[in-house]
Amino acid sequence: MGVRGLKLMKKSILILSTFLTIALASCEKAAVVVEPLAAKTAKNIAASPNVSLTGQPVAPTGKFTLFSFANGEVANADSASTKWDIGFRGTIIMLNGGTSGPGQAGVIMKDGLFDDFKEITETTFFQDAKPAFAITASSGKGWYNYNAATNIISPIPGKVFLVKTADGKFAKFEVVSYYKDAPAVIEQTTPARYYTIRYIYQPDGSKKLI
Repeated sequence: MGVRGLKLMKKSILILSTFLTIALASCEKAAVVVEPLAAKTAKNIAASPNVSLTGQPVAPTGKFTLFSFANGEVANADSASTKWDIGFRGTIIMLNGGTSGPGQAGVIMKDGLFDDFKEITETTFFQDAKPAFAITASSGKGWYNYNAATNIISPIPGKVFLVKTADGKFAKFEVVSYYKDAPAVIEQTTPARYYTIRYIYQPDGSKKLI
């Protein structure tokens, strides 16, 4: 084999090696599996639990209990920040945005199954605007129904809230229960104002909630 033949062979080997490297890199990227987001549950978020008239939809004065989707826990330490997303006081749910806080938080109320909302397609989120709250704080119009005969608060079935968080990310939640430990059977003496919520938080900034 002459010099020219050797050069052509080396060139062919180099091209083949480059091709294989690219192909292997592509396979490695294709093999990356993105784990689906798992729904989480936050229990017993206390919202004025010591007020009398256990199950009535009162909105007592005082501080809200603040909650962070990112951390999945109560975040009362700094209300004048974006470290919290929503707040609870009695039957009122407020958002860290608009007139209720320094964040970007807003909400879109939806009717349907929690699992059916896999991506947020809307761009307009509603914020608190005193004296009103974006999540309506009255029976049958917001998140709950109130039975005056039994003084029992029940979450409206199929009511899902799509949320822009205080720092501009996205989440969704539904209220599971308004009573301590989320019992299956509610009585007039069951301790109230202990929210249980189910939620999914998307940490990457996208609107995908799966």
